[in-house]
Amino acid sequence: MFKKVMSRKTISTLFLTLIILALALTGCGAQQPQQAATPTPTPANPNLILSTTTSTQDSGLLDVLIPAFEKKTGYKVKTVAVGTGAALANADKGDADVVLVHAPSSEKQYVDNKTLTNYNLVMHNDFIIVGPTSDPAKIKGMKTAVEAFTAIEKNKSVFLSRGDKSGTDTMEKGIWTKANIKPAGTWYQETGSGMGQTLTIASDKAAYTLTDRATYLANQKNLKLDILVQGETALLNIYHVAQVNPEKFPKVNADGAKAFVSFMLDPDTQKMIGEYGKDKYNQALFFADAGKKMEDLGK
Repeated sequence: MFKKVMSRKTISTLFLTLIILALALTGCGAQQPQQAATPTPTPANPNLILSTTTSTQDSGLLDVLIPAFEKKTGYKVKTVAVGTGAALANADKGDADVVLVHAPSSEKQYVDNKTLTNYNLVMHNDFIIVGPTSDPAKIKGMKTAVEAFTAIEKNKSVFLSRGDKSGTDTMEKGIWTKANIKPAGTWYQETGSGMGQTLTIASDKAAYTLTDRATYLANQKNLKLDILVQGETALLNIYHVAQVNPEKFPKVNADGAKAFVSFMLDPDTQKMIGEYGKDKYNQALFFADAGKKMEDLGK
């Protein structure tokens, strides 16, 4: 008899507990409505022209950054990917709103003449010298680009230059100058093309060329070229972002350009830049540098 009474009490207690629990859960659900997604803003002038280098496009980085920027801000970006020289020339005519370029020595004059404003260091990678596995000039493992270029010229091995006044072209010409060499002859050829196309031609011709690491890695599977010289501090490839000055060119999209510069410097974007490429290439293609000084890079 005692066991039967205790069993009924237990059942009643359990039933009451379940009812209380169900009511509590229902109440919690009512207190936690699902949050609506934040709508994308609609700028007054949503059209933004970005003048940038072929390396940011050929590396695939812009395919990640531009959609994120557009989703966050509502701007629609038209990307004009050319050599840095042409990108800066576009800015100097007021034919761009914002620039992302990688030739600091060339950029300075446009900052000084007030074509560019809100000029900021954003990221870097490095330049490397690539060439055929056979390495006819025997440059593999050389410590400096000057030493490698000297050997290439002495051997008259085919070298492909972009010849387009890009950041890469500016760096290459500077190396020849440091080596006291004026490259000329059938062995020295200019493509007049972007980095991706120049690498393809170099691969087909079993030639040497100077390239940014990101574009090389992004295209490596389709190339018959090896990294032969790398790691010199002088070969750092440094990128800046800047607005085209609205005081000099009133028709530019100043608000959009300012938003793009802010986006590139944002910690979340910097994280995206620093992680880009790790999943595909087991290494980052760029290093995020917002807030740093150029002279501290590579240390």
